[in-house]
Amino acid sequence: MKHIAIPVKTKYWKPGDDYISIIKSSIIDKVEDGDIVVLSEKAISVAKGRLIDESKIKPSLLARFIARFWIRYVWGYILARLCHLKTKNVYRLRNYPIKEGASHKQLALIYAGFLQALRNWSEGGIDVSNVPLTYACLPLDDPYGEVIRIQAEIQKTAKKLRVMIVDTDMTYSWRNLHITPCPKPIKGILSIGGFVAYVIGRAFRLKSRATPLAISSNINVNEALDIAQLAHKARGSGAGRTAWDMAKRFGASLTSVTWEMLDEVDHYPIVIVRSLNQ
Repeated sequence: MKHIAIPVKTKYWKPGDDYISIIKSSIIDKVEDGDIVVLSEKAISVAKGRLIDESKIKPSLLARFIARFWIRYVWGYILARLCHLKTKNVYRLRNYPIKEGASHKQLALIYAGFLQALRNWSEGGIDVSNVPLTYACLPLDDPYGEVIRIQAEIQKTAKKLRVMIVDTDMTYSWRNLHITPCPKPIKGILSIGGFVAYVIGRAFRLKSRATPLAISSNINVNEALDIAQLAHKARGSGAGRTAWDMAKRFGASLTSVTWEMLDEVDHYPIVIVRSLNQ
């Protein structure tokens, strides 16, 4: 089934924003019956205030070990090559910030667990890109519940729509087997082993697509993955795909990007996906 993606530009969503009202007002003159409204999980999480100030986290010895040795050396010299990471990302891993990185890894240990903390980034869905200062964004506790709530509200537009929430973290596919490091994907995608799924997917160059976390109606897993990836490409990466990219864009340090800087960037937390067969 062929689809087209229509990215919808909005302001940067901040904690406390009425994101459902923003969604409704942004799509009202753009949607048609049968469309799928694909939403960025992180944008919703930020609007819901799911931010943690990592500067206030005291890292354990384990977190310091992960930041100083595991990331800089195991990832920087072994796993990065195995996973075919770009040269710039290999350099970043080999120069991983010890102080800030240890606090980040401690948050990952607390929130996501040991195997997720061993990931190079996006541990358990925790994200520090496109958020300011020393904040990290936690993933949604209940993406399916969120989808149902948003669906109920936007149906008031009098259009027959479906809603999907997507994480930019990848799902890796081999035939009908789909694995992801994301902790809460839709049914039919296996969340396994924290960093292990990422290493397997990257090392064997498996087909990678953004991960659908929840959708308001039943849909084939492969179609859901294709829609999530289409929306991911249409949305872009906002201020940057990683915290390093974001900092480089603004000429700032990793922890000195401000809310005002993020306001300057075009953001597309909503993508309307339309079937060409409807």
